[in-house]
Amino acid sequence: MLRRRELIALASGVAAWPLVSHAQMADRKRRVGVLIGYAESDPETKARLTAFEQGLQKRGWSNRSNVQIEYRFVGSSEDRYQPFAKELVGLEPDVILTHTTPATAAVQRESRAVPIVFVNVSDPIGAGFIGDLAKPGGNLTGMLHLEAGIVGKWLGDAQRDGTKSCARRTRGQSQNHALRLLPARG
Repeated sequence: MLRRRELIALASGVAAWPLVSHAQMADRKRRVGVLIGYAESDPETKARLTAFEQGLQKRGWSNRSNVQIEYRFVGSSEDRYQPFAKELVGLEPDVILTHTTPATAAVQRESRAVPIVFVNVSDPIGAGFIGDLAKPGGNLTGMLHLEAGIVGKWLGDAQRDGTKSCARRTRGQSQNHALRLLPARG
């Protein structure tokens, strides 16, 4: 299973794809909008953004050199999603990276044309972002926070091995919360 750093590096590759496809237009600085549902000061957010920028650099994209990355952080003020989404779309970016379901929904409401790459979204089909995991269609694509089929495996592992060992193998609050609902075996 991919660790978070590997996942965000992979996301940067996905986010960079539209940029690479237009590489022949080297005289124009590319623009990437990023809408994040957490605070800028959050240590995990900082680590993810560092990994994101490192992933872009490995692919030849350097912030403020040949790509301009416009970050917007919602933090605890959920009323900021829509204004920030509108602001990012107004900047006419080449692609927007969204982090969380509410961020993705806000950007989708603002544009059906700008390519949107989402991460940390648990049910993009249920949220109406994409029609199919194999062929998302439209202007959205991305990576799931959880894939529904894996949850059944986790629960089976928890029943077989006991909650404690399974919880050690998984990371994230939602997985551990689901596992706490099962009785632990001695």
